[in-house]
Amino acid sequence: MNTFWLSLAPILWLTIIAALTGMIFDTAIVLGLYSIILLGIVIYHLHTLYCLDQWLRHSDYSYSTVPDRSGLWGVVFARLARFVRRSDKERLGLNISLERLQRATSALPEGIVILGDKDQIEWCNSSAELHLGLNLGMDAGQHISRMVRQVRFVAYLDAGDFSKPFLLNQTRFRDTLLSIQIVPYGDREKLLISRDVTRFEKLEIMRRDFVANVSHELRTPLTVIGGFLETLLEENKVSGDMEKNALRLMFDQATRMRRLVEDLLTLSRLENAGNNLAEEKVDIVKLLQELYQEAQSLSAGRHTISLDLVSHAMLLGSEDELRSAFENLISNAVRYTPENGVISLNWTVENGKGLFYVQDSGIGIEPNHIPRLTERFYRVDRSRSRETGGTGLGLAIVKHVLNRHQASMEITSQPGAGSIFRMWFPESRVLPAENVTE
Repeated sequence: MNTFWLSLAPILWLTIIAALTGMIFDTAIVLGLYSIILLGIVIYHLHTLYCLDQWLRHSDYSYSTVPDRSGLWGVVFARLARFVRRSDKERLGLNISLERLQRATSALPEGIVILGDKDQIEWCNSSAELHLGLNLGMDAGQHISRMVRQVRFVAYLDAGDFSKPFLLNQTRFRDTLLSIQIVPYGDREKLLISRDVTRFEKLEIMRRDFVANVSHELRTPLTVIGGFLETLLEENKVSGDMEKNALRLMFDQATRMRRLVEDLLTLSRLENAGNNLAEEKVDIVKLLQELYQEAQSLSAGRHTISLDLVSHAMLLGSEDELRSAFENLISNAVRYTPENGVISLNWTVENGKGLFYVQDSGIGIEPNHIPRLTERFYRVDRSRSRETGGTGLGLAIVKHVLNRHQASMEITSQPGAGSIFRMWFPESRVLPAENVTE
């Protein structure tokens, strides 16, 4: 406020002097001089405003280029200079932080690409240039799909579902397999992260080939051994209880090993990328009726098993794979449900999606085990799994079959209160029933 009155003081003094002078000299002359002086003051202020406008338009806003004035304008420009100086420091700090961040991201083995709101390339590190064949100097501002011209990548980008990574075969520059993950952030911006997983994929292929080859080689000798043991047991060629018990134990273990080998071979076939899904119309009602009879035989009267077919809808998929998945869930229910328990097999359609679920009154599962049930060889109770003859691969097979059919599994369970295993099939695979007689 003091500064304001200080800047107003010359005008006030000028007015007082003009009033006193007007009493002595001609009033017209005094008013003319007064007007000329006021006009000079207005021109000074206008010129100062012009200088400020020019600085705002053309200056780089550095501290040294702030206009220099006295009076009230001097106070304003001094404050503006302090603001610009503080802004310069903050900008310098931000530039240093940005340079550090860019150096850090450039050193990452993962490729980093910053995409704008229209999926245009704004920045990328050297790893991304190597993975995707980019050149930041030339490709900045270009749409990412123009640089990565693969139909599957464009479809992944347009779909907008980035919850899972996307595997991209990059053969344009190097024969590599990339794992692409897109992370949305900010106002429609995206962060594209690329990882070279070629080595891990080769190791995974080696592992699958090893398991498949070893399993295939073991199947024949196990079949021969099991056949001879079964023959000896059936023809009663061995005398003595100890020898018979030993043969029966060997036969049981050979059978279990053969079942394990079969499950390993099944998993290898499901994981083989060259094994395309053989799609056909699968009569789910007929399939479940057959599996229901097999479940009755496996239970041998120890459980109450029911079959509830609410719908006669069919599924588009592989009958052999669906049979394997359904059979694994049903056999697990029979194995892990105590005697006199209740098991129900159900098939229906809800909101256009096919739903098969198995409900039992078995021992139930602790919540912390449920996320890991589909892992290979994962067992909730190892001792019980050995007693029931489980291989630990059944739910892993179910998971792969469902993935190949774009389906999902939902598990609900409480210890001591039984379990419900639900299989949800997409609407695109649900077909209307054929030749249904009411």
